[in-house]
Amino acid sequence: MTTLPITRMTLYKHGVGFFERRAAFSGEAMSLTFRVEEMNDILKSLTAVDWGAGQVLGVAYATPQAREQQLAGCSIHLGDRRSLQDLLVSLRGRRIRLMLDQGEALGGTLVGLDGAPDEEPMATALVSVLLDDSSWVQAVTLGRVQGMEVLDERGASDLRFFLQTSLAQENYRQVTVRLTPGEHDLSISYVAPAPTWRVSYRLVLADAAEGLPSSPEGTPEGRSQQGVLLQGWGIFDNRLEEDLEDISLALVAGMPISFVYDLYTPFIPVRPEVKEEARVAAGPVEFGAMLRERTALEGYALAEAAPELTRGAARMKAAAMPPARGISADALQAAAPVQATGTELGELFQYTIATPVTVGRGQSAMVPIIAERVTCRKDLLYNGTKMPKHPVATLRLQNDTGLTLERGPATVLEPGQAAGGGAQYAGEAVLPFTAPGGEVVVPYAVELGIRMREEAGSRREIHGLRIEGHFLSFEEWDIRWHDYQANNSTVRDLTVLVEHPRTAHYELFETPEPGEQTADHLRFEVKVPRHGETTLRVQERRLVVRREEIRRQPAGTLQGYLKRGWLSQEAYGQLQELLALWEQIAAHEQRLAEIEKERQSVYQAQEQVRSNMQALSTAGKEGALRASYVDKLQASEEQLKSLTGEEVGLKDEIERLNEEVEIKTRV
Repeated sequence: MTTLPITRMTLYKHGVGFFERRAAFSGEAMSLTFRVEEMNDILKSLTAVDWGAGQVLGVAYATPQAREQQLAGCSIHLGDRRSLQDLLVSLRGRRIRLMLDQGEALGGTLVGLDGAPDEEPMATALVSVLLDDSSWVQAVTLGRVQGMEVLDERGASDLRFFLQTSLAQENYRQVTVRLTPGEHDLSISYVAPAPTWRVSYRLVLADAAEGLPSSPEGTPEGRSQQGVLLQGWGIFDNRLEEDLEDISLALVAGMPISFVYDLYTPFIPVRPEVKEEARVAAGPVEFGAMLRERTALEGYALAEAAPELTRGAARMKAAAMPPARGISADALQAAAPVQATGTELGELFQYTIATPVTVGRGQSAMVPIIAERVTCRKDLLYNGTKMPKHPVATLRLQNDTGLTLERGPATVLEPGQAAGGGAQYAGEAVLPFTAPGGEVVVPYAVELGIRMREEAGSRREIHGLRIEGHFLSFEEWDIRWHDYQANNSTVRDLTVLVEHPRTAHYELFETPEPGEQTADHLRFEVKVPRHGETTLRVQERRLVVRREEIRRQPAGTLQGYLKRGWLSQEAYGQLQELLALWEQIAAHEQRLAEIEKERQSVYQAQEQVRSNMQALSTAGKEGALRASYVDKLQASEEQLKSLTGEEVGLKDEIERLNEEVEIKTRV
């Protein structure tokens, strides 16, 4: 049976793979089997191209039905234990020819199978056949039957359909590419779900014996420059139902847009129902209708195969290095030479493995994709939110490999100090996704010899005062300070890079200049002597403005502002004059309130007098008392008139004083 092996495979980081199958063969069809969950991606992406003289006519695939549903209309039903008996039962009434022992044959219409299935069926069951052109029914034991030919065309077709349906498990579906007769050089490519590929790195620090740059003179200990071998291994899995032999493999970094679109499940939209109108005709009228079944169009044009995703020359570097003892950067690089090229694909980056790859079914593999010498710097980085109390030993290297580094774990190996040399395990880290030219920061170990302590606080300081109308405008510094105290218990002078978060709208003052800046942090170099302690204070400030009413300022507070130099003598004199005016206005407003109270009191007394007068007559003693009440009312009216005059005078004075205040505040 001709198969179409995988010749090229490209794996992505978001759970899909691009597969290409290609082979030369002769025939009219090529069938492939896929998992049910892969069918939507297959129907979305499958492309078939005949590179020879043939043509692709179409693609057929099994409908999404369970085996019982597909066999519902089939006349043949066979069990798993007695298939011959079940076949004879299913073919009852159909023409067959039985091949018996001793070279005999028996042809006719199958009547049926008799016998107890649980009691030696091959010895006791009888097969009955109505002989052709006869009314004679002949029976033979089932044990004599050596073979059978199904002469009925429908029965043979149902038998083949049952066997083909049973061949495909319920978890798999078959896709058949139909071709013109003859020779073909067929290529089929598609996208299907696939486990994401992974990457793991080795960072092997080199020593002076390997001819790589060492710490430059004057570089503080803890910030040394040295060479490092960056080695990367791509890891992938073969979950296909076949072995992969000598395929072309590519691993793509990045994340193209991908989604699942249900093309496999048949969908019949619900249509609106329109009812027939009830009408009465003059007489019965009937029309014959011609039923015509429309056949589906067969065949469709397939797009030409996409060009290869990558083309490029292999990037290989080799350097003649002196032999090293144990595991070293040289030994590791020579042991696994990289046969891969890196190619940019717009927003993606692809590693193409130059040598053919072979992976067995159900197995996984690792292939080297990076082996580059770069220069790195060792730093002690401290960030209290990520690692409290201690800095982290970090490798800082620039990605000048020309390759995109996919995110993955990294193991750091340092030159050993023991006899025999060789690299030793120093720690682990996770390399972030890094584009070419970007910085790679690899924190791999905690420096317990440095202990950090932090203290923070804030305060407000007045920067200046301005008179703005009726208000004092205060310009104040909102100050935040943060102390980083480093205690070094080692026998070495060390330098710690302290990461301090950047604060929007704040500026540094009375603080050392940061040595580095990132998008989120400022980095300050703190040199800590052996068995010593150093404190870094980071101060930031922001100018804020607040306002207070001048008339509410106590005189003693203004004098304090004058003494501290925040107010000039002229401004202080102006404020004193304003406060004096507002003091007069306040006194007049207080007298107006008192006048209103007196007026209300007079009104109440008048009301009481009028109430008393209503009960008195105009003669005798009551008349005399009534006359005295009238005198009181007249006196109270004079009092009200006097209060009104005073009130008008006070209001005029307040208006004059307010005008004077406005003039002085505009100066």
